[in-house]
Amino acid sequence: MQYVLIIHEVEDYGAWKAVFDNAADIRREAGEISYQLLRFDTDANNVVHFSRWTSLQSARSFFESERLVAIRKEAGVKAPRFIYLEEIENGVL
Repeated sequence: MQYVLIIHEVEDYGAWKAVFDNAADIRREAGEISYQLLRFDTDANNVVHFSRWTSLQSARSFFESERLVAIRKEAGVKAPRFIYLEEIENGVL
């Protein structure tokens, strides 16, 4: 499995979430399979987007595209950090 972890501050969570939700179709078309949203317990505007992708190449192409740069700007995203991950083990305790 391939995953992407994005950590970023947003200007306003509600405004960001509306743009995020409106981009669901283009995320799915680009190869996003599933996602989780988390936020810092001390700051609702620090968001973590953890998602599973069909391939890391698809994820990189999507997140580095001019279209996504414009969408992030519209959503009020500040300096996102992208971490591309490959699963090596999965377990339940």
